[in-house]
Amino acid sequence: MTMKSLGELAILVRSKNAGPFWYTFDIMFQDYETYRIVRDSGIVSKQRVADIYKQDEKSIILVNHDDAFAVKVSFPRKYTSGSRYDSDIFGGAQYAPLLDLEIPMDGKA
Repeated sequence: MTMKSLGELAILVRSKNAGPFWYTFDIMFQDYETYRIVRDSGIVSKQRVADIYKQDEKSIILVNHDDAFAVKVSFPRKYTSGSRYDSDIFGGAQYAPLLDLEIPMDGKA
């Protein structure tokens, strides 16, 4: 089975603050077919995000936006943005672990 990383398939993967207490992630695709393959693979899931970021799965918000060919994920920050324990005040470097997620291609895209 052919595999591609999420970083190879997406045209944009970014993270940022959603206020001082939450991170939000956008994963966007060039076309519906690539988006559908990723969406239907189930690899980008609440459980996977919870495992990667050491969150409670119940705190993860994951929304598939079919018309925009995008997936949006949000969850609470461990530390408030700008607090003395915060290492990424803008949340802009949090997306990196998602790039290596392997997506089965089943001979498509």
